[in-house]
Amino acid sequence: MENKLNLRTVNVTRYILPLREGGSLPALADADDGFKYVLKFRGAGQREKALIAELLGGEIARTLGLKVPELVFANLDPAFGRSEGDEEIQDLLKGSQGLNLALHFLSSAINYDPVAMTTDPYLASQIVWLDMFITNVDRTFRNTNMLIWNRELWLIDHGASFLFQHAWVNWKKNAEGPFPIIKNHVLLPVASELEAVNETFKKILTLDKIKSIVNTIPEEWLLAGGDSEDANEVKAVYQDFLNLRLSYSDQFIKEAQDARTALI
Repeated sequence: MENKLNLRTVNVTRYILPLREGGSLPALADADDGFKYVLKFRGAGQREKALIAELLGGEIARTLGLKVPELVFANLDPAFGRSEGDEEIQDLLKGSQGLNLALHFLSSAINYDPVAMTTDPYLASQIVWLDMFITNVDRTFRNTNMLIWNRELWLIDHGASFLFQHAWVNWKKNAEGPFPIIKNHVLLPVASELEAVNETFKKILTLDKIKSIVNTIPEEWLLAGGDSEDANEVKAVYQDFLNLRLSYSDQFIKEAQDARTALI
């Protein structure tokens, strides 16, 4: 049996409302298990590559012990959304038939406010390390992509990670290279425990754990980008990227530490 994570699959039963303006137009939706989800559409923005980044980033964060809403595969029936009045949303639903990705909706959660809220330096360092590892550009003061729910910090929205996906032939350069955008990270000023976090996280992310996360990516998503006609070949690139990136973690935390020193 293939070594992969056991993500549940649900069927979307009702489109409730779009959650915000923007290229990806995520939506609040009901599913046949009785729960509400934030639905990420394969027909939006960066298409399946954004879903792959969301899946990998979220499950890597969870493996590292960080709090992430449950991720599920979400089926969208071809008949779904025919009665939708908004033409843009109808087009999005038509282009997203089949398998999408959804996050469990955290009802009554509030956005993390870096001005009004304090974060433990070790937790901040864990999140900065994660975002350096997955090359996530989208955890800034402007858009923190973090929620407070039940008095705990939860991470959402990793779809802007894995920049190499959009310049596929340069994946190795991206894995080995610097990530200067880290200077904009909302938690960098308090991330004073990067060395301790690095030692812990390097031990957690074994070859087997990375492989099981990558193996969870649906074959149809892997092939949709047109980078190869062989899903296993595409999968191998994600795996190799993550393993190589991990081997450079001493260098990338030094880069983050230097960026932090420049800030404070």
